[in-house]
Amino acid sequence: MLTAAHVVAGPTAAVRVRFDADRPGEWTSDARIVLLAEAADIALLEIADPAAGAGAGPVRYASVPDADLVLPFSAVGFPRFKLRGHDGGNGRYRDSSHVTGTVSVLSNRREGTLELAVAPPQADPDPRRSPWEGMSGAAVWCDGAVIGVVSAHHRTDGLGRLAASRVEHWYDALSPDELDRCSRYAGLPARHGLGAATGSRQLPVPGGLAGLPADLPLRELADLVDALVTLPSLRAPTSLALVLDSISAEIAANSPRDPRLRMDVYGIVRTCLRYPGTLDQLLEAVRLLDGPSAEMAHVDRAVAQLAVRHG
Repeated sequence: MLTAAHVVAGPTAAVRVRFDADRPGEWTSDARIVLLAEAADIALLEIADPAAGAGAGPVRYASVPDADLVLPFSAVGFPRFKLRGHDGGNGRYRDSSHVTGTVSVLSNRREGTLELAVAPPQADPDPRRSPWEGMSGAAVWCDGAVIGVVSAHHRTDGLGRLAASRVEHWYDALSPDELDRCSRYAGLPARHGLGAATGSRQLPVPGGLAGLPADLPLRELADLVDALVTLPSLRAPTSLALVLDSISAEIAANSPRDPRLRMDVYGIVRTCLRYPGTLDQLLEAVRLLDGPSAEMAHVDRAVAQLAVRHG
């Protein structure tokens, strides 16, 4: 079992792992630490009852090269903001969070980690603690392969960024004995046998929306609007004004403005539909301001789905 080293570091006498908590297939087992590599912030646990996890198949690993790429990823963890139940009650627990987003490959090069752009939690109730506590140790998947392990949330990066230990750096950070244990217990291939998570699964560039009908029903715009309202460039009044100033002046002049952000964005999008080409101008403006991010990837998926549905 692969996790982050700092999750199990320290005076740990015993480790017990739990899977599918409070679900019909729940199972638990004792485990022992067979690798604790703080230099790469990874650890390996050997499950004492091998029959319990017999359904797990072999894992494929892949590298992310230093190139101008933005790749999709997914990970599952138990961050603090998913805490459920009431203080003092027996039902207090953390639910799972299936996190998806993008890897901006050229970020964090000096640290040697992957920068994961994610949708930020809606609230940060305790600034002394990260809402992402508990996400560390989650495997980062791309193209069906593990490309890293979530290792940190740097508060200076904001709530929409996580860092992950990247697989290709393990070969330099680990000793020969540690690499041998990674191979024996986790199936990590030799460096020359490591594949690359690039090419076929890069995020697509969506087509234009100039051909959308002006009388498109509101329900058809719901996914796009829901994605747009998560963008930082539209959530702040100053940057929203900058976006509107960068496209046709008719949009700002004719949009029915509303103090509620979602209603305001609906009005802007509906006005753009009446002026062909301006919705694409709006999307180009927010792409420039927000850059590659999980939120922008969500917008691009909604754009692509609209383009497919309406030709």
